[in-house]
Amino acid sequence: MEKLAHDALELFNIHLTGRQVLSLITYERELLDWNQKFNLTAIRDSESVRTKHFLDSFSCVLAWKATPPHRLVDVGTGAGFPGIPLKILYPNMKVTLVESVGKKAMFCHHIVRVLGLENVDVIQSRAEDLGQKPEHRESYDWAVARAVANLNVLGEYLLPLVKVGGMMLAQKGESGPAEAQSAEKAMKLLGGKLKQLVPVNLPGVADDRYLVLVDKVAATPPKYPRKPGVAAKQPL
Repeated sequence: MEKLAHDALELFNIHLTGRQVLSLITYERELLDWNQKFNLTAIRDSESVRTKHFLDSFSCVLAWKATPPHRLVDVGTGAGFPGIPLKILYPNMKVTLVESVGKKAMFCHHIVRVLGLENVDVIQSRAEDLGQKPEHRESYDWAVARAVANLNVLGEYLLPLVKVGGMMLAQKGESGPAEAQSAEKAMKLLGGKLKQLVPVNLPGVADDRYLVLVDKVAATPPKYPRKPGVAAKQPL
């Protein structure tokens, strides 16, 4: 974990406290343990968990720098990434984790309980259903997702959840810039405007990574998101 703490400081200017390191150690242990039974993630060794899950989650900090979100929704969180590592960094942040797969949502409930995290909601739901619920629609400062869908599809999952003046953050691989370009029209339709792409370098990871930032500049039209599955089949 020393290397993780060193990399977090070096790359993202994050000072991990002893308590945060202990939480991450517990998280890693539980994840690897559950993974043997439930196959939550393809990543199966400590070193990769630290780089490809923890550090990759921390990279979101580059997007908001000194002003972290007050309310964050993480869509398609899987085993809790990036939402739970970000909650460990920012104990006061209110986090909603959205995951449609039962065993993954169950693990998120478990790890939230084990780590004693407060103000974390785990919702087993499709993003399209959540985006039409009045209590979630346009109520978050930031909506994030990591490797969930192509950007023009992802916009339809995330932007309806973000309040005007808020921000959508997509963690992307090397296809980030091309996706961002081809999704501009879809973003506009949903009330978003592409703000910037932030390159991310992770130690020992050869692939390019990007944070794609989209400003929420106008309300999302009521018909979006469409019914579950439609966005993926008929992208905007």
